Amino acid sequence: MTEYRIDDLARAAGTTTRNVRGYQDRGLLPRPAKRGRIAIYTDIHLTRLRLINDLLKRGFTARHIADFIKGMQRGDDLAKVLGIEEILSEPWAKNSRERVTAETLKSVLNSIDPKDFEAMARLGLIRRDGDGYRVLDRDTVYGMGRLVELGMSLRSMLEVFGELDSQLDAATSTLITAARKEFESRRGEGWVPDSEEESEWVAVLLTEMRSVATKAAHNALNRSLDRTLQVNLKDYLADAGSTDDEVEETA
Repeated sequence: MTEYRIDDLARAAGTTTRNVRGYQDRGLLPRPAKRGRIAIYTDIHLTRLRLINDLLKRGFTARHIADFIKGMQRGDDLAKVLGIEEILSEPWAKNSRERVTAETLKSVLNSIDPKDFEAMARLGLIRRDGDGYRVLDRDTVYGMGRLVELGMSLRSMLEVFGELDSQLDAATSTLITAARKEFESRRGEGWVPDSEEESEWVAVLLTEMRSVATKAAHNALNRSLDRTLQVNLKDYLADAGSTDDEVEETA
């Protein structure tokens, strides 16, 4: 097993000696062996450091990592230690929220029809909050308001968004099911990690899967919008040209 002094360890892990000492103080990193006054580290420390760096880059805090490692050392329930339930149940949507009065929401959407607000609640855009509303997706709600100002029908938009939600549910179901089947084909149905290294791998994998899936879906939607817009624009201009020709012939 390779041995390192603290400077060599920090260099190999792409971090600093200050961070190494800090991780030791927080219990994230095992204490090194001592040879006289010299601290000796091993590949175990290097693997742990690389994991810590990886988790930090993916948004985990030092506290989360410490809880994870300490839980493994205590022999806590695997799902609890991994935070799998927390990772999977954490909302993927990170929408801006705010509380507004009923009058403010009516003004934004230029509507006083209760059916419009009921439809928005079903879509998860707003929620009744006392005598006002909690806007759950500020960007979408205020975007609808701007489109209403430009002459679009709120009711029509809500119908379109409802249909879009249904279609996206089918797409995301395909994505999640495929990920689960891939995992089971490689590890076996009902597999659970039985070592600290495998447990750390699962925690990183789940977080990375969320990140990749979110970016892939967002980019795929943009590409689809580009393709569909071009097709519809071409059809629209063709129809407009046909109408102009008919007008000229009539004249």
